[in-house]
Amino acid sequence: MVTVYKNAEEAKSSAYPMKEDVDTRVPPRAAPIMDEIRVNGVVIAEADLLLEAQNHPAETAQAALFQAARALVVRELLWQEAQRLGHAQADTDNAGQTPVDTAIEQLIEHQVTPPQATEEECRRVYECDPQRFTSGTLVEARHILLAADPKDLQAREKAQETARAILRELESDMSRFATLAQEFSACSSSRQGGNLGQLSAGSTVPEFEKALNAAPATGLLKAPVETRYGYHIVNIVRKVDGSLLPFDIVHERIAAWLEAASWSRAVAQYISLLTAEADIKGFNIMPHDGSLVQ
Repeated sequence: MVTVYKNAEEAKSSAYPMKEDVDTRVPPRAAPIMDEIRVNGVVIAEADLLLEAQNHPAETAQAALFQAARALVVRELLWQEAQRLGHAQADTDNAGQTPVDTAIEQLIEHQVTPPQATEEECRRVYECDPQRFTSGTLVEARHILLAADPKDLQAREKAQETARAILRELESDMSRFATLAQEFSACSSSRQGGNLGQLSAGSTVPEFEKALNAAPATGLLKAPVETRYGYHIVNIVRKVDGSLLPFDIVHERIAAWLEAASWSRAVAQYISLLTAEADIKGFNIMPHDGSLVQ
């Protein structure tokens, strides 16, 4: 609805502002996205916060801003401490690193010294979780793929019927596997008679791998295997079960895991000490779980 006023006086007395009443000389200032954050008096600029938020993917913008603010507060704490201890003039030969990053790296290197993992600790991990240090099962297999789109129910049903018919034929004469693979299989392996070679964990889609692992021994699987690609007729040629790797082979790997975890805890403790002594306003750096290093 449009209201037409008879004269200017009537218009001025209305509840709606006239054009001349609105001051357009100074645009309104946008409200800050977060409270001002200060670390020992140093302000974390809003522009830096928005830029850093791009490095912290999250479900919501607020969560990304929180993670960004936390990262910048920690960085500022470490940078201030690096300056105090004389690391501000650190060499910047490292490609891609800013002087601030280099100084912080040297600070942590000098101030954080995690203990090295002992052989006893490594053996304890090795003995408590042997499955973690077992070589994966190797399966040599060949297959015939009857391809069908998961969304095409009619095509899926037809592929399943064809797979069952071929399976019945193979149960009578396995010598025809390579020939039938070349004739029916939609997989590039058909040119090699369906041969997939040696398969380890993660080599195939989960549905196919699950069927291979569930098979008790070698031979033709009793039913077609359904995957997102269609139906597979599978023949397991050879299966080599995994075995426990010797401690000497995994010793260094276990030590590296333990020392990396120890380093993360030591850095978190060091940052917690700096936080306790700092004057931080506008942001609570300590999360609910108490962890500072992600």
